[in-house]
Amino acid sequence: MGSASRGSMGDAGSGSPGVIAADTSVLVRYLVGTPVAQARQAAKLIDDDDLEIGISPVALAECAHVLRSQYDVPAREVIDSLIDLVQRENIRMLGVSTELVVQHLVLARSMPGRPIPDALIVATAVAGGAESLATFDRDQRRYGIPTRQP
Repeated sequence: MGSASRGSMGDAGSGSPGVIAADTSVLVRYLVGTPVAQARQAAKLIDDDDLEIGISPVALAECAHVLRSQYDVPAREVIDSLIDLVQRENIRMLGVSTELVVQHLVLARSMPGRPIPDALIVATAVAGGAESLATFDRDQRRYGIPTRQP
């Protein structure tokens, strides 16, 4: 999978013409390769560099959950696969820059537990210009965002 870097201008906003949004089921089939027929269809879509594929942070979080819970893929391998996926030339993050997603997923690599959804929550908060994150989870500070009690 490609790892060319892009500026935030390449990321898709709401209603971007020509972008095909990919559901979690497509991402999972693409990454695990099963069932074979669906995996081939997913690969045909995602590997087509003439198509612009949009991925939401929610789909990435759900994909990570499925890979960990249904396929027992180690967290670090999930993170690396998601980073490779979102850095493909034809992939656009929806609502948040690819750079923020990658930055927070890289931070998540060294964190215990299941840090991927937290990384995506923080990346989306930063992308949205939030001054802080209201949370009861004190570990969210590990991503470098100011936190506060609700």
